[in-house]
Amino acid sequence: MDTPVKEPDSITQNIESIAAFYQREHKKVHASQRIVEAVSNVVGRPVFLGCTVTFILVWVVGNVGAGVMGKTVFDPPPFFWLQGIVSLLALLATTVVLIRQERLAKLGERREQLDLQVNLLTEQKTTKLITLFEELRRDMPMVKDRRDRESEAMQLPTDPHRVLAEMDEVRESAEKAVPNSEVHAPHEISSADLPLEKIQLLLGQK
Repeated sequence: MDTPVKEPDSITQNIESIAAFYQREHKKVHASQRIVEAVSNVVGRPVFLGCTVTFILVWVVGNVGAGVMGKTVFDPPPFFWLQGIVSLLALLATTVVLIRQERLAKLGERREQLDLQVNLLTEQKTTKLITLFEELRRDMPMVKDRRDRESEAMQLPTDPHRVLAEMDEVRESAEKAVPNSEVHAPHEISSADLPLEKIQLLLGQK
């Protein structure tokens, strides 16, 4: 008897979707980018720091010891060659890390766009469900029909542009209210910063 195929649950499907997203992004990476990221992985490990410190110590001790023993010193203090090598390594390491961070930043931006699209779609679905429930409630004879202003407002889709405009208005008002000497960083606006009346207005405006 054949074993029935088990349908994947929602958690497994979500994990597979995320894994497929990262696999597609990984396939888009060029060979040169992969080499740079491999070097970046090496640079970001504690072993690289230990090797760098060991190299510097061996260089310094070798030159100082050669001078004390009366032998030829290939890089006398203040170790100009060592400074050049360390500066070159620092430049290359910084460039490699920045190249990798640039790709990760673009990947993060794509994830944020995906989150935004999913959130907007979820809001649209929720609005549709509320509308269907309200229609069902009005059609059921055993349920007393009444007017619910909150449900009526929630049935209207949220306008993202209006929400952003209100958030900008709240941010500007907060910046004007705080003296310049006390402003250290941009104020992050969340839904908690918006008055309840404005939130209800935004939910009820197209």
